[in-house]
Order: sequence, then C-alpha cells, then structure tokens
Amino acid sequence: MNLWNRIAEAITEATGVPFEPTGRSGVAGGCINEGTRLEGHDGRRYFVKLNRADRLDMFQAEFEGLAELAAAGALHVPEPVAAGTAEGRAFLVMEYIPMGGSGSKAGAALGEGLAALHRVTRPRFGWHRDNTIGSTPQINTESADWVDFWRRHRLGFQLDLAARKGHGGRLQRLGAELLERFPALFTDYRPQPALLHGDLWGGNWGSDDQGRPVIFDPAVYYGDREADLAMTELFGGFGPDFYAAYHGAWPLDPGYAVRKTFYNLYHILNHLNLFGGGYGNQAEHMMERLLAELRG
Repeated sequence: MNLWNRIAEAITEATGVPFEPTGRSGVAGGCINEGTRLEGHDGRRYFVKLNRADRLDMFQAEFEGLAELAAAGALHVPEPVAAGTAEGRAFLVMEYIPMGGSGSKAGAALGEGLAALHRVTRPRFGWHRDNTIGSTPQINTESADWVDFWRRHRLGFQLDLAARKGHGGRLQRLGAELLERFPALFTDYRPQPALLHGDLWGGNWGSDDQGRPVIFDPAVYYGDREADLAMTELFGGFGPDFYAAYHGAWPLDPGYAVRKTFYNLYHILNHLNLFGGGYGNQAEHMMERLLAELRG
C-alpha cells in the first residue's frame, strides 16, 4: 500500500473517523527524522515523522512517552495518534500544534508545569521499556537504586559506547575514576523517581499560537528531576522566567550546582558518540571539574 494511504488508514483506524489527505508540506527542525504536516479534507491536520522501517521501535517508544507525559496533565504535549510502517518507512502520527507564540508568560508557565510534571512519581527509577536519546539507545531497566541505575544505564553505557567507537585514553581513565567516585554526590541527597521529559533542551519546547508552552520529542523515564533541569542549562533556550517559576514552585537542593555538570555529562558523551568532534574534550573537562570536587 502507498505510504500516505497507509498513514491515512492508520489515522482512520485510530480515531474512528475517516481521514482523506488533501495536502502535505515539509516541516523543518529535525536532524534525525523527516517531518511533514498532513492535511485532510475535513480540516484536520497531523504532524507525521518518517524514518527507516527499522526505526519503528523508536517511534513506538516516543508514542508511549508522549502518552505518559500527556497523562500527567501538567504540560501540553502533541497527542500521539498512530505508528506503523509502509513502503520501507516507519511513521509516527501525532497532533499538529500550530506554533509561534513567545514571551515570558510561556517560559513561566513551562517552569510551573515542569515542576508539576516532576511531582508525578513511581516506586522505581527507569521505565517499562527502553527508548532513545537522539538516535542512541537509552536503557531504562527499572531499579530501586538511582546510583546503580546511573552507573549502569547512563554514564557507564555512554562510556562503553565511546570505547567501542574508538574514544579511549584519557576519556576512559577519567570516566573510570568518576564511575568509582560519583556516589559521593548522593551521600546526603536522595532523589525520588520523578517523571522526566528526558531530552529537555531548548529545541524540544515551544509555545503554541496562543502562547502556551508545549513540550515534544521526549526520551521519557523516571529519574532525578535535577537531570531535566540540568539539560535546560546545557544548550540554552530557557530564560530567567522559566527558572524563577520552577524554583518558586519547587526549590532545588544546593548540591544541584555540582550535580548538574554530572547529569549533563551524559548528554555530552552522547553527542560525542553521535557526532564526534570536540565533544570529547568537553567531556574530559567536565569530568575533571567533577573529580576536582570529589577528590576533595
């Protein structure tokens, strides 16, 4: 079956209302997937992501992650509609949200909403399924021990992947020492398993045409809320109104000032594994700063 006919059929099956496409247009912004706005004869519009057929599991995980975030009721996310394959392509269909609003009110509302999202908890860290961070596998095997979870499925996983990609030497020596010493960051701090967006940089949120914040492209799991906050500081895109609103709703522990570098190291190592380049030096500098704190 033709790709777009199959997508229309999937929308019909999911919504129970016949959908007939009348037009589509490309949507810029993604570096991993191809994005398209799909329009129907009845005025309905959907956002469709496309990739290779073997990336269907990635889309299914995103579908479930969007549903998990939506169920929290804390922030607006695109409603997932359908996922499947056709003509050698995988697709993910979701609600199309017109974007374009701006202003400090959206940032403040995002901060308040994120604090509310983080108050959604579960007994264990991780999630019921693995997903991806960018296009890298993200292992979410559930654990009652946050330190063990981060050692095995976050920092250790990225260091092992870096080694397999040929990034050895000093990076691995510093990484091995950090794996041994980092539990000291959690001696007096006991995070709870909070619902996380998981990939919350400035490109994964925006405001709709009415100025309300929207989050998308998640890498959902349950973990320390500081990990989400840390990433907001990594690549920019969050203003002072966002931080003031979050801290006003739920202040952070003083140790966050050090732990944010620790959490962001995961993302820098992931960028090293995805893109190479200067991310290796950046990761080494971050590990040096952390070890200077930990060696006392």
